[in-house]
Amino acid sequence: MITSDLKGISMKKLTFVFLALLFSGLTNAAVLKIATVAPEGSDWMEAMRAGAKEIQERTEGRVQIKYYGGGVMGNDTKVLGKIRIGNLHGGAFIPSALQKVYPEISLYGLPLTFDSEDEAAYVRERLDQTIKEGLERKGFVSFGFAATGFAVIMSNEPVKGLDDLRGKRVWVPEGDTISYASMEALSLSPVTLPLTDVLTGLQTGLIDIVAMSPIGALVLQWHTKVKFVTDMPLVYTMGFMAVDKKAFNKIGAKDQAVIRDVMTKTYAVFDEKNLVDNKAALDALLNTGIKSIVPDENEKANIRKLLSQSNRSLAQQGEYSLDLYDEMMGYVQEFRVGVEGAAGN
Repeated sequence: MITSDLKGISMKKLTFVFLALLFSGLTNAAVLKIATVAPEGSDWMEAMRAGAKEIQERTEGRVQIKYYGGGVMGNDTKVLGKIRIGNLHGGAFIPSALQKVYPEISLYGLPLTFDSEDEAAYVRERLDQTIKEGLERKGFVSFGFAATGFAVIMSNEPVKGLDDLRGKRVWVPEGDTISYASMEALSLSPVTLPLTDVLTGLQTGLIDIVAMSPIGALVLQWHTKVKFVTDMPLVYTMGFMAVDKKAFNKIGAKDQAVIRDVMTKTYAVFDEKNLVDNKAALDALLNTGIKSIVPDENEKANIRKLLSQSNRSLAQQGEYSLDLYDEMMGYVQEFRVGVEGAAGN
């Protein structure tokens, strides 16, 4: 009988047992530790914290997300190392961070692949799910991709064409072998640096040129160290959250569904809002006194030809899937034919 079992147990002891059980339940909550370079107080960080709060409420405290913002956990290499040993469970990344794990994550960012945001959106509607599933097979759960706009060339000397690029030192993200080869194809001198060291590289003259979206340049303060921006959609940029699949699988199925729902919606908002913000950011850059350079159309065509050859050559060398690359470019052509057809009617 329960009553007989409780004989001799004081109310003080019962209270202690109850509190022990209560706190035991709290400490068993799943805590996902996520690193990001997004600065504290930024719109991105505020939105992610709001998502974390919703997840905690909807899972009744069973899942908590702890963010480490402002790059305090170090560069991507350090973050991935901490994920491997379990000190972190995920991060907010740019594609180059996971290029060695899943090379196809970099397909959208191949230089001069897309002409416009609409073209990129058309391709993404058809390929995003394939790339997400591929990333998950490699051990990382993602919740969608947030475009951050086209990276443009930012420099301290005007860049109008190929001759202005030759020999210049250009930043390439750490571990991004694909961009490294692309920059060499343009006769540039690539300098590999982690994202967290680029501002210093611009300050010291270690690098002459960076390619970054205007919104990214503003957030990271790179715009304070350049004088010119070249009006050419060089690289389609995006960010995403990736969580270690082993850590994610320790969470119950119902709570996993909540995380997927909340974070997918969060990144969909980022995806839409960032494009608007990026256009405003370009205006803001120009308002600071940075000068816009418009390259000659023939120079654009020459650069596009060189990069197209380089992109396909890299696929043929096995840097990423040739089949998936051809599928992507097939959608690009499909979009362009449709636009040309619509214009002709």
